[in-house]
This record gives sequence, C-alpha cells and structure tokens, in this order.
Amino acid sequence: MAECLRRLLLLVALLAFIPAHADDDARVAYAEIVTAEDGNYVLNADFTFDINPKLTDALAHGLALHFVAELRVERPRWYWFDKTVAHRRVEYRLAYHAITRSYRLTIGSLHWSFEQLKDAVHAMQRLRNWHVAPAAAFLPGVRHEAELRFFHDTSQLPKLFQLSAVANGNWEVDTDWLEWIFLPGAAVSQ
Repeated sequence: MAECLRRLLLLVALLAFIPAHADDDARVAYAEIVTAEDGNYVLNADFTFDINPKLTDALAHGLALHFVAELRVERPRWYWFDKTVAHRRVEYRLAYHAITRSYRLTIGSLHWSFEQLKDAVHAMQRLRNWHVAPAAAFLPGVRHEAELRFFHDTSQLPKLFQLSAVANGNWEVDTDWLEWIFLPGAAVSQ
C-alpha cells in the first residue's frame, strides 16, 4: 500500500512539472475601454477560441465548463508600486442539458439556452458594455495600462479532471494577456 501511494505521489509530482501551453488559436482579437452613456467606463472585447473535441465530449457527458475573462487596469507611479484602478472578472458557465438537447450559458445570474454549441461559444466570444470602473477612478489624460485575457478555469473541474487537465493540454483554452495603453477621455483599441 505504501509503495502504491509513493508511486502516485511521484506521478503527481512529475505531472506538476509538465509545462502548460496556451492554446495557439486562442487570442484576444479586439479590446477597448470606452465611455458609456452614464459617463462610466466600459470594456468591449472580442475573443477568438475554439472548443476542442475533448471539451465538447466532456460537455456531452454532463461536465460543466467554466471560463473567465479577466481585466486589470493600473496607473503607473514612479514613487511606489503601480496603482490598481480596476481588477474585474466575468465568469461563464457552459453546460449541456441532454433532456432539452440544449447548451446553457450562465453569466452571473443570467442564463441563455442555445440549440448549438457554436452559438453558445459565439456568445462568449463577444463581450460588450462590461462595466470597468466609474469615471472618478481614472485621472483624465494620465496614462493607464490595461491588460485582458480569457481562459478555461480548470480549477472548477472535479478533482479527477483537474489532474487530467494538468497532464493533458487538450483541456486548455487560454489566451495570452493583451496589453495596451489607455488614456481616459480617448479610446485606444487593440
């Protein structure tokens, strides 16, 4: 029994050192912070990614997938660490319901049903009018650094699947951080 446990621990330790690679096809295609009608700042972004056959199969077998879009906006300061103006996350939960033969996308307390997976994925790929911060949080005309990414949150998977996700890159949908300069009062797109 002790030998089995030792081998299992060795396997887990070896899997921890396998490098994780971002999905080469996943990227942030477009992002901009603009002023909304109420004067606050919102983010508009487009993500490019695919749900691979491994994830599609997991969905078909009842496993829910969790995705996250994460935004950070910082104001550089020469005398101290950069000031974080905004750090926001939007979490998506995608599940397949066999009885209704539909995909259910949940964002917070909002739910949408789609007949096809491609339609649910398309809804996740477009982020519009996502509240970043009130206008008072930004200093007008001062340079702010914004960065955005989108990823599959494998920590939300059941433990057995988390181990598989570490060992197998097929579970990953992960963009690199897209970084750009934002000047309040002027939109700079990427």
